[in-house]
Amino acid sequence: MANSDAVVCAVAQSKMDESNVKTNACQTPERTFGAFGGIAAALRSVANSDSWSLEGVYLHTAPLFTVEDNKALPSRPDSPVQDCGRDEVKRCTDDAQKEEETFQLNFESKYINSSVPLYQEYWLKCMRADLQKVQHKRLADLVMSHCLAGLSSPPASSPISVSSPPGLHVAPYALWQELPEVKRKRLLHLLTASDIRLQEAMFELILSETSYQKSLQVAVGLFQGSAELRNTLSPVQNHVLFSNLKEVCRVSEGFLLDLEARLGQNVVMSKIGDVVLSHRSAFRRVYVPYVTNMMYQEALISKLLQENKKFVMAVKKLEKDPVCQRQTLKSFLVLPFQRITRLRLILENILKRTDEQSTDVTNLKEAIEAVREIVVECDSNVQRMKRTEELVSLEKLVDFGNVKSIPLVISGRHLIRAGALKKLTVKSYHTSGSTVSRTDIYLHLFNDLLLLSHKNGQRFSVQDHAMFPAHVRVEELKTQMLGLPPEAFLLHLTQNRLKTATAIILAAQTRLEKETWVQLLSSKQI
Repeated sequence: MANSDAVVCAVAQSKMDESNVKTNACQTPERTFGAFGGIAAALRSVANSDSWSLEGVYLHTAPLFTVEDNKALPSRPDSPVQDCGRDEVKRCTDDAQKEEETFQLNFESKYINSSVPLYQEYWLKCMRADLQKVQHKRLADLVMSHCLAGLSSPPASSPISVSSPPGLHVAPYALWQELPEVKRKRLLHLLTASDIRLQEAMFELILSETSYQKSLQVAVGLFQGSAELRNTLSPVQNHVLFSNLKEVCRVSEGFLLDLEARLGQNVVMSKIGDVVLSHRSAFRRVYVPYVTNMMYQEALISKLLQENKKFVMAVKKLEKDPVCQRQTLKSFLVLPFQRITRLRLILENILKRTDEQSTDVTNLKEAIEAVREIVVECDSNVQRMKRTEELVSLEKLVDFGNVKSIPLVISGRHLIRAGALKKLTVKSYHTSGSTVSRTDIYLHLFNDLLLLSHKNGQRFSVQDHAMFPAHVRVEELKTQMLGLPPEAFLLHLTQNRLKTATAIILAAQTRLEKETWVQLLSSKQI
């Protein structure tokens, strides 16, 4: 799976700006999203414009502001946001008071001026460029082959110009080749085209991190630092809404300082992968809890938009601030997710342009793998949270009645399949043969438990249960001989709720459905 395909489908998944990004450009996002597909699918609602709509007012851009009020709650970067419950409100408040004294927004790039766009603009334009590149790859390859045919290399005395990242409108000093030292040393006359492309690829990491840092400072300073917005929320709500965003901002600043220090050592950078690796643990510490808890963040936002008019009004007011540059609160809250998924692609582009004999190749490959592992861990956590949410919701609908109750929400448990079947009862008569009666029965198959219930409306009354797969097995029936429908099969519970063995005949609606249930119920490891 090409990584450009993965990022392109992120456009359709994130829908960050519905007026500019056409979601139908990616027809099968789950199939083509690659390594990031799990997270994108799970967090699709996070970036859904409909659920976040605040009717924002679009104003002209303005210089980055200076924040004075910065009293928002911090969070623990080493644990999920949901750990901050009612019993920890006081702890969250106390930590917030300490945070006021230490957190400051004072980063200024040595190499890139303040007109660098917010990361939302940078990210969106790069996504568009990637999307266009994938859509027209075959045509581009054909055109390129014709354009390059017969062309000679430029003379050594001619400077080589390398364009900016695709689709990105950059300001002065936003390209490596525009740096004063590069011009003073006339490096464009001395380096090869491939060397310049490598420098531009590495410089894009610095440029994009600067843009990202600028957006993070707006998110932390304007929104999280707003006393008016904070007063519309409880301490826990404020904590869930902003998660460990301040820590994300700190880590980004430290990473950017090290990147710029490397550039300061030599404007012709020989390696950059080691800088990324030195921040691997910090990335994991802040990105895993933030991305993991975006589902809770989305749920809270939806609730606030429906129930808290003061919150809505406060957010609208903040979004009108020129420093937001027409961006919404939602677009600032998804920044860490966008950055960690984009970072890998930037590193892969650097690796692609790095000579195979370079000492940085090993570091770059390790850095790419480190970022991939962070994304995979986020994905795993999100999927686990989704399964837990499903269990919590289901537990509210399940009534064990006279059946011994068992907890549904336990660590490691997840729902595999649920659906309605028919329970068949065969009655024999001496004079008229036999008849088959049918009653509805509902199955919930978990990875370690099977529930058999009667469904009444939206609720489920449990009739029996057995541990799976230890005490569950299925058996095919000679349905024609027994006068049963071909979709029938026999379900054995070798130890049910009464610690006894029992068997029932079940029938699906179709043969395909039967085969699916038989296969799942016969599995030993799911």
